[in-house]
Order: sequence, then structure tokens, then C-alpha cells
Amino acid sequence: MEQLVCNSAEPRLRAAPLGSHVGEFAQLLREQGYSSWGVRDRVRVVARLDRWLEHNGCAVDELSEAEIKRFLRRKGRRGAVRRGDVATLRQLLSSLRARGVVRSLEAVLVRSEREVIEDAFVQYLSQERALQASTQHSYLRWVRRFLDARFGRCRADWGRIEVREVTDFVRRYAETTASRLYAKLMVTALRSFFRFLHVQGHVTKNLAAAVPAVAGWRLSDIPRSLESDQVERLLRGCDRRTAGGRRNRALLLLLARLGLRAGEVVRLTLEDIDWEAGVLIIRGKGAREDHLPMPRDVGQALASYLRQARPSCTTRRVFVRMRAPLRGLASSVAISTIVRRALERAGIESPCKGAHLLRHSLASQMLAHHASLAEIGEILRHRSPNTTQIYTKVDLVALRALALAWPGGVR
Repeated sequence: MEQLVCNSAEPRLRAAPLGSHVGEFAQLLREQGYSSWGVRDRVRVVARLDRWLEHNGCAVDELSEAEIKRFLRRKGRRGAVRRGDVATLRQLLSSLRARGVVRSLEAVLVRSEREVIEDAFVQYLSQERALQASTQHSYLRWVRRFLDARFGRCRADWGRIEVREVTDFVRRYAETTASRLYAKLMVTALRSFFRFLHVQGHVTKNLAAAVPAVAGWRLSDIPRSLESDQVERLLRGCDRRTAGGRRNRALLLLLARLGLRAGEVVRLTLEDIDWEAGVLIIRGKGAREDHLPMPRDVGQALASYLRQARPSCTTRRVFVRMRAPLRGLASSVAISTIVRRALERAGIESPCKGAHLLRHSLASQMLAHHASLAEIGEILRHRSPNTTQIYTKVDLVALRALALAWPGGVR
């Protein structure tokens, strides 16, 4: 048994249900970057589960989410459940399933018709629509919210969905959702789902037409952006003496110099950096692939991070967590969180605090240096020139020439 497990427990663990698997789990934790203390702490949780399985006569291949829940419920009555225990046991169960010790989740669960349809919808979004995983999950959240409101815990009867129920749901949530763009996402998600149901033959009428549109006018918003000196102050706020500071600076430079989207930064892998050619391969929306030149300061920041700050781990993602488990950043939310914290450190007030703020700032800076809309659209990789037109509203020099003289004023 591993040295991390105390010697007195070694003989008992070897004979217990999980005894022969504790060593592999401890090795997995070390590979994920956990410290010796962290591994030892998590092995103790597994040892307590092991004693419980032995006491109740449960074999390892019978372990499931339900058994873990029973174990934690008993521990909870004794006040022995600590923060992190649930994640540790889920991690154990996942590793046992990956090695074939425990039956897969699909074999354990009896899936409902609704769950089967939801999975098929996600597969449709991926294969037929070529949407990114983050977009698929956003669509699925709205679909589940609608189905929960319509059917609750009852069996989903697709033919019983009425037009009035769809319109009432959209109006109710559109009124309570602060963001117009968030409401438009809801509408798009529901339309996609109802088209899917109709194409697959689950409903005879296409309810997509029943989803009301959310009012919105093109070019109605003004892009929020930072001044060039604010962007530089934001970058200077990263402490390059720390591993996290080096990572964050490289990440922010990608957003500020190349105008990358948050999801594109998350998906960036080590193979996407061509050091000899000085090029980054960016995998964007709709499985699109672009090759962008790597500015000097971006390349220096990336090299500094990869050589001196990036933890040693198995993932090929460029940007990884600084704490165990060591893996790629989870989603676009993680990128926007890094931007928000950087704004707070730099003392910069902005109504928009997400990663897109730096994308808008790059476009505004290019306009200030007399770049054309076509050039901006090429850098930001807009598919349609119409998407770039919103930046005409921040071109104050061009707009000033269109302004009419105020009656009685001086022009």
C-alpha cells in the first residue's frame, strides 16, 4: 500500500473491498497535482467508505451514486461530512468506472424518455448544427427549464405541448431576464428544440413558429470598451512573480491583442501554437479554424508562462488551473472571472466586466488608429460585414462630421 496510508491501516485496506484500488486512486490524485497532504486526506475519506462497504457487505462492483449518497447521509448524521468529501467520492467512482471496475453510468441508470430526447437533441446540435459544447449546454438549460415548467416530474408527452404554453413561458422569462441577449438565447434555444422534435417526428406540428421574438434592433447597443491606457494598466496589474500572474497576463494579452473570444482561449491547445512560424491556430465558432500572427509580447508572455509557470499535467490545454485537480479551465466563465478580477485589481470601473470587453476595446483602438471596418472585421474574424458595423457608433471622428448644427450654437 502507498506510504500515504498509515502502516496500521495497510493490512486491513488490502483485505477490504476497495483495498486493491486505493493505490491506483492515490496515484491518479498525484498526477492531477494534489499535494502529499491532499492525497492523504482524500485516501482517508476512501478508507471510511471502505469500512462502510465492508460493514454493509457491499462489493466494489455494486458501488454507485446511490450507495455513496447513503454513506454520506449516515456520515452527515454524525457530523462527519466535510467540504470536498462529495467531490472526492465522485472522483473515485469516476476512476473505477474508467477502469471497468464499476458498471458505467448508462448501465446503472434507467433513462427516461425525456433524458433520451435531451441527449439526442445535444447530439443534433453538435453534429447537424456544429455548435460548440458551451452553446449546446446553454440551449439545453433553457429546454430543461421549459420542460420542468410544463411537465414537472410527470412523463413528458410531446403532443400535449400547446402554443399558449410556449408563448406564456417566453413572455414570463423575457420580462424577468435583465439581459436582452440572454432572452434572445432562450428564444433561439426553444426554436431549435421544437424544430428538432418536429424533424424527428415526435410532434406533428412545428412549434418553433409559436416562440415569440424578443424585440431587438440591430446596432441599437454601443460596444463597451476600455481606453488604451486602461488596457495597459490592466495588464500591468498581473504579478509576473507568481505562476497565476504569468498565466493571467498571457491570457489577457490574447484577449487584448488578438481579440479572441473566451471560448477560443479555453480551447487553445499546445499543438495550436506554431513557434517557428509565429502563428496561433484559433478554433472558433462553427468548427471554423483561423491562423493568426502571434504578436511579440503575446509570444513572450506565452513562453514565460509555459516554461516557468504552467503546472506539469496530462492535459494539452494551454491554460490550466493553478490548483488541483490540474486540468484545463472549465469554460468561458472562468476566463471572464479572470478579467473581472483583473479589472478590480487595476481599479478600473466598467459596466461590462466580461472577456468580450477586451475584444471591443481592440476594435475601438483600431478605429482610433484609422483602421477600416473591413480590417477590423478581418482581425475579429466576423463572418458578415454587418457584424462589424456596430463599431461605427464609437467612431466619434466620423460621426462628428454628420452632426447638425444646434440652432443658435457655434458649429
